Amino acid sequence: MRHAATALVVLGAVVSLAACKQSNSAQTAQQSAAAKPVSGGTLTWGVTTEPACFDPHRSSQQNAFWVIRNYVDSLIYKQRDGSYSPWLAKSWSVSDDGKTYTFNLRDDVHFSDGTPFDAQAVKANFDYIIANVATTASSAALLARLDHVEAVSPSVVHIVLKQADSTLLASLSSVSLGFISPKALASNHDLCAGGPGIVGTGPFVFSAYQRGQSATFTRNPDYRWAPAAAQHQGPAWLDKVVYRFLPEASVRTGALSSGQVDLIEGVQPTDASVFDHVDGFQFFTGPSAATTSFTLNVNYTVWPTDDVRVRRALRDGFDVDGIVKGIYLGTVGRAWSNIGPDNPDYAKSLQGSWGNKTAEANHLLDEAGWTTRDSDGFRMKDGKRLTIEVGYPQPYVRDSRDVLIHSIQSALRQNVGLDLRLRFTTAGEFENQKQTGRWSAYPNTENASDAAFELWDNLGDAGFLYRAVTARDAILAGKINEARRLPVGEQRRKLLAEIQQYAVEQAYVVPLYTPQYHLAAKASVHGVGFEPSLDGPSSAYELWIDRQGVS
Repeated sequence: MRHAATALVVLGAVVSLAACKQSNSAQTAQQSAAAKPVSGGTLTWGVTTEPACFDPHRSSQQNAFWVIRNYVDSLIYKQRDGSYSPWLAKSWSVSDDGKTYTFNLRDDVHFSDGTPFDAQAVKANFDYIIANVATTASSAALLARLDHVEAVSPSVVHIVLKQADSTLLASLSSVSLGFISPKALASNHDLCAGGPGIVGTGPFVFSAYQRGQSATFTRNPDYRWAPAAAQHQGPAWLDKVVYRFLPEASVRTGALSSGQVDLIEGVQPTDASVFDHVDGFQFFTGPSAATTSFTLNVNYTVWPTDDVRVRRALRDGFDVDGIVKGIYLGTVGRAWSNIGPDNPDYAKSLQGSWGNKTAEANHLLDEAGWTTRDSDGFRMKDGKRLTIEVGYPQPYVRDSRDVLIHSIQSALRQNVGLDLRLRFTTAGEFENQKQTGRWSAYPNTENASDAAFELWDNLGDAGFLYRAVTARDAILAGKINEARRLPVGEQRRKLLAEIQQYAVEQAYVVPLYTPQYHLAAKASVHGVGFEPSLDGPSSAYELWIDRQGVS
């Protein structure tokens, strides 16, 4: 057996304040350092996005995952350095051929409906995902190499793969492969709809949901199985946490400034000064680029982007740096790869290699035959305008990303005569486009995952973007599949860098910027942190309120 792991105590927990950069007044910092956690109270958190689905197996929305994490635990916990520590599994080992993972489970865990968490519960969840792949596509992709799950005993489970998969541990640490009570899975309740009908083992219980308004979670008093990396064990500090859905940035800022909420995320660059170094408030900047950058994925199998010259003109026909700085005011960096710069598999060699080459972009389009212009200044060929549609599902729009695309649209029109057309879609409409392989350009960040999985999911032969596309790049798909089979190490890292370089060179992807989460809170809020497997804010488990002087 190889890759054995056993329970250990991890210092410098990633869910602590040490996991993020905190900017606040010296007075607030001193108070925070001296304060000790206290139980009780309700915290109200203003968030940018309402989850479209609360079922971890069906959701593909990154901003939903740290809400779902309140009631969903995973087998293992991903740490900031990329290693893994125990959670619901207290140890694990891997067979020499990399195909069988044996997990030894804790024997003291139960779902909030009283159902024991055991090997049968693990099997029930993974079997559910595979059996309902039409609706669980995102989580089913994480199990694409799965052959079967075997409940050896109540506390021992075997996860058997068809072939070795070096991305499995990252997948098993994710919310998508977290656990829902088998009773809930077997019920007629629509788990996407949330509320008390969806039951996990987490530190909170989903107690109420008002569509368009809020989701409310109450403390699970029995919780005793936090990950080894957590700052404390036992139940959460808060009695209750309420997530209010406030999509407008100005409304979130006003709600925190006036005391209507205690904590907000999605603080816009123009609003940072309202809270940063302001008495009574705290400002946090946390990681959100460990896995992926915000990227335009360009379908290279459909017209007109089946021509590499058109794709490269799109890639190089605007100033990424200038546009990103203009919108985000230096709070984020421009991207060079679709893998984030904090990821150990990031291809640093791409830096400085592309972008803002408008003369070359125009030459490429001339060479490709787009030589005439219509009355609006857009290039034409054979009576057709050079148009690339960016289909953006409305539920996933956040962090001024629509503003970013509009700015790119304007630059491409002026610089090279390319019509980049942003069209908002529904999540259902985009699913239909993917099923036919007829999508054109899709903007996204991958939900936190291993770099090899991210490349497979966005560019591979059975990932979520190219699953239904028949004329795929077979060479690229083969390299990605090889990377998933290779064990983590230098050989795999070199291959992943080669894949990134090829994808950018062919302009299959146009990386835009490396996101970060910006949070602000009252000075009385403590325990704000970020979870690496979420690539964003942690759940409310470590949050507590200093109620001294608060009525």
